[in-house]
Amino acid sequence: MTVVIDTNVVIRMFGKNSTLQLLVHAISHGSLHVAVSPAIWLEYEEVCLEMRSPAHWQKLQTLFALVSSAHGNIVNTNPDFRFQTIHHDPDDNAFADCAITAHADFILTDDSDYRPLKNAGYKPQPIKPEDFIARYLSPTTRP
Repeated sequence: MTVVIDTNVVIRMFGKNSTLQLLVHAISHGSLHVAVSPAIWLEYEEVCLEMRSPAHWQKLQTLFALVSSAHGNIVNTNPDFRFQTIHHDPDDNAFADCAITAHADFILTDDSDYRPLKNAGYKPQPIKPEDFIARYLSPTTRP
């Protein structure tokens, strides 16, 4: 399964008390593919440095580099086409474009601006990270 992770989720992924530890575990063990693009990397860097710290940005880079090397589950894409699916916050289009181009299943987000994807006819659908974890990663839902 392939996902795109919105920045608001990346910000919450690390920490002892994070409710998203199963998400980090799935990425770390190669059971979840994550699609990224250059525009997404720039957004991650900007927001991590602004809202968290250089250490947070370093953790994210290290995680993605290690799992990419170990499992090949980081899908790098560079969308040539702009689908313009998100009108309320055009910056979110980078995530939607990446998800559509990478044929991702979901965009993990807490942002309601992704609602237009639900009726746009594209494969990737927005889902809250806790809902994704409950449906696809919790011990009771794993095969």
